Amino acid sequence: MEDEIWLTAREAAELTGVSVVTVYSWVRRGRLKVEGLDHRGQKLFRHLAVAQAEKATRAKAKRVLVTAA
Repeated sequence: MEDEIWLTAREAAELTGVSVVTVYSWVRRGRLKVEGLDHRGQKLFRHLAVAQAEKATRAKAKRVLVTAA
């Protein structure tokens, strides 16, 4: 798809407000898939996939951080 937005790990990290290490953690855990490489050999991710990985991570964090009253 020509009109998709592709992001490097650094761009994905900046967009979501996390570190590059976290982006690669999403990859290791299967939450984010490397979809290709740019002209410099950097891994590329689909914008929508990055947003979905961030949403899943933040939703899980809310479940973990909820304390019993």
